[in-house]
Amino acid sequence: MQKLLFVTDPHICAPGQRIIGLDPSLRLAAVLDAAILAHPDAAALVLLGDLTHHGLAAEYEELDRILGAVTVPIIPMIGNHDRRDAFLARFPDAPQTPQGHIQTWRDIGDHRVITMDSLDGPPYHHGQHAGLLCDDRLAFLEMALATRANRHAIVCIHHPPFDTGVIGMDRIKLRNGSDVIDLLARHGNLHLICGHLHQTVSGNTRGVPWTVFKSPCHQGVVELVEPSSSLSTDEPGAYGLGLLSAGGLIVHSIDVGTGARVVDGYDATK
Repeated sequence: MQKLLFVTDPHICAPGQRIIGLDPSLRLAAVLDAAILAHPDAAALVLLGDLTHHGLAAEYEELDRILGAVTVPIIPMIGNHDRRDAFLARFPDAPQTPQGHIQTWRDIGDHRVITMDSLDGPPYHHGQHAGLLCDDRLAFLEMALATRANRHAIVCIHHPPFDTGVIGMDRIKLRNGSDVIDLLARHGNLHLICGHLHQTVSGNTRGVPWTVFKSPCHQGVVELVEPSSSLSTDEPGAYGLGLLSAGGLIVHSIDVGTGARVVDGYDATK
């Protein structure tokens, strides 16, 4: 089976800056090193958005430095913490549509990988970091799904178009998520991959299976009452591994830096 690697929400800052005491650059480098060491034969690495924390030129320069060690093809996406102009100034060869959205599709064997641009701002709608797929982006997604022949589709959107029960993050999901879920459900034979939540979550919404991955840096909190979208924890970072099987997509989430041992066999007496 061919492989895809997924990394979301690295939130790279200028060198020396921290997020909840964590160094985003060191955390991303560790996750990428682990992923590439374990899977050097991956067909691509999909970066699922929120590549930087403030969308600043110095942050994209730092991201570029870190990505210089990656030996597999990279498919970049942007999220609500990114800025298209600053991103494109550093990564001018990134795929974009005539309307200026950073999105593409790529066929890998029997699968079509579709990466979407859900950034909606600045200015942000009502000051919130929710996302949007406008009519142009919906038309792009429709075309990508309609022309894939019999391929399985892997649709990647930074902002989840569904609720997870985590109130703070559900308030800043994809604003027109219901329309997107309807479109995906109508086409079928696909798996939806998202970021934004900084958590490992999976589910099924109206027949659409989906997976969300953790960040390399700070992680979200399963908070079902408090409406804050800023709650974070310093749990280990992670990357996603997709196995492109003949029957569809198999998804793994792999933590990095836990210090856990790998043991072949066990002795119940010790």
